[in-house]
Amino acid sequence: MMPKVAENPRPMSLKTRLRLSALLLLLLLLPAIGMALHNAFERQASSGTRDELNALLYSVLTLAEVDSDGLQMPGTLAQPQFNVDKSGLYAIISGADGAVLWRSGSLVSQALPATLPRPARGERRFGELSFGEPSLGDERQFILSFSASFETRNAQGRLQDFPLTVHIIKSRAAHDKLMRDFRHSLWRYLALTAVLLAAAQGLWLLWTLKPLQHFQRELEAVENGRQQLIGDAFPRELQPLVRQLNSLLTTEQNQRTRYRNALADLAHSLKTPLAVLKSQPQLPAAALEQIDAISYSISHQLKRAQSAGAASWHQGVAIAEVTDKLLRTLGKLHADTQLQLTQSLAPDLMFKGDSGDLTELLGNLLDNACKAAKSQVRIAGIMQGNNLHLVVEDDGPGIPDDLKEKIFERGMRADTYEKGHGIGLAIVRDLVDSYQGRLNLGRSEALGGARFELVFRQ
Repeated sequence: MMPKVAENPRPMSLKTRLRLSALLLLLLLLPAIGMALHNAFERQASSGTRDELNALLYSVLTLAEVDSDGLQMPGTLAQPQFNVDKSGLYAIISGADGAVLWRSGSLVSQALPATLPRPARGERRFGELSFGEPSLGDERQFILSFSASFETRNAQGRLQDFPLTVHIIKSRAAHDKLMRDFRHSLWRYLALTAVLLAAAQGLWLLWTLKPLQHFQRELEAVENGRQQLIGDAFPRELQPLVRQLNSLLTTEQNQRTRYRNALADLAHSLKTPLAVLKSQPQLPAAALEQIDAISYSISHQLKRAQSAGAASWHQGVAIAEVTDKLLRTLGKLHADTQLQLTQSLAPDLMFKGDSGDLTELLGNLLDNACKAAKSQVRIAGIMQGNNLHLVVEDDGPGIPDDLKEKIFERGMRADTYEKGHGIGLAIVRDLVDSYQGRLNLGRSEALGGARFELVFRQ
């Protein structure tokens, strides 16, 4: 009985591992790249807005004049948006105490901000504020403030400083729209990039893993018996493995051949003395019976030892071809009984094992069926999943239930079989066990006699 091996979870394939790794890399890198590009673009857009406001600030500052009456500004400015009410671009000049000295025409009907920045003299300050007016939806605004000081003469003709702060305010609406459009375009292109990269990675994986797929096909060809060795058309990373496997296969085949040759020599060396002993006329019947028992025991043990068994690598054997030869031979041996011997086997149905073992298995079962049958013996085979099912049945009386287990013991036979020494079915059982298969015995529903079923995992 084979020891039960604990079943471990099936490991993930290399292809799946690589695909998941590539997908994880895409999911991590592309969003990170997207965020980095978004932040860089936003900084660049904010910097451009600041430069724009700085240029507008200088254009307003150059128009400012201070005299004894205070700050003087023209009625209209060169920038048209400063002259259109609620245009989104505003200019304010405040004094040292924060009081508004002047405002552009775009602020005529709009409440002024509650507080304005008051940077130190000569300092620029860039930031955001809100007018806090419901009509504007509390929209955020960019603001650039710059503090300067003019020299002017007072009424007494003395020089005095006239500090003021110029504020340039611009709505964020255009900036926010630009960022929204950029985000939509960015993530759309990143999604397209992800699809293209995934397709490229799929092709790359297909090309990279192609040698492994070829290696797998070569192994299957050796395992299924289509070839004896693995080919050498592989990248140099796989060449050592291929050489070692081919060396292992060659060594196994050579050892099996030497083993069988040695056993064949042993069989001949034992049979000759036994034949000489059996030919002695003075031997009593009891001694001859023991000599026969020894002869059959040697035959049985040699057949067991010579069995290929469940080796890892086998040339495939066409079952129909072996069966046809057996049926022709058995038809001649049992010609006096006029048996109808039929087979239902597909030409491509293969036995992954040794041809001699298959001949021994089917030969014993078919021979016993011919001995028991009245008129019909039938053999059929089919693949169900990974299992090969071979069924031999006859229309004889069948095997009694109390003999179904004993019939496979050495030296035992059912009374149905008139000839033989009970060794054939024992050999069948041993061969089936060596291939880790199953042997089921029952009654044939179609013919009414015995039904032997062989099951092998291929």
